[in-house]
Amino acid sequence: MLPDLRQRPDRRRRGRGGRRPDDKGDFAPLVLVADEDAASGDMCEALLATLRFAVARVDSVDKAIAVIATLLPDVIVARGRDVSPLQRAAWPSGVPFVTVTDGLRDPDALIDAIRHAIRSARVPQN
Repeated sequence: MLPDLRQRPDRRRRGRGGRRPDDKGDFAPLVLVADEDAASGDMCEALLATLRFAVARVDSVDKAIAVIATLLPDVIVARGRDVSPLQRAAWPSGVPFVTVTDGLRDPDALIDAIRHAIRSARVPQN
């Protein structure tokens, strides 16, 4: 039997959000959630917080546009009637963008889309 060489408690069964082994210590990806529907915005915020993402929530696309430069989120999750102004505001800074559609109503699909957006943004562009 091999000795247990861990120096900290075993974390393999706990959700880890978007963390990767090469992340800085105590790093939690900041997700800006812009949702005009209060119920779905609350659900998305609670889900992400449970998975240890840092979450900033606003209730309109206009407010999200106003805080993008200040917050510098790792990813933006948006649901609304017209999210194209927010996409245009996020594009110059290179912040990845996830639009919540009917296909992303499932929480697992939403989390997978957010993780994919964060990881693809970290790939160096040559």
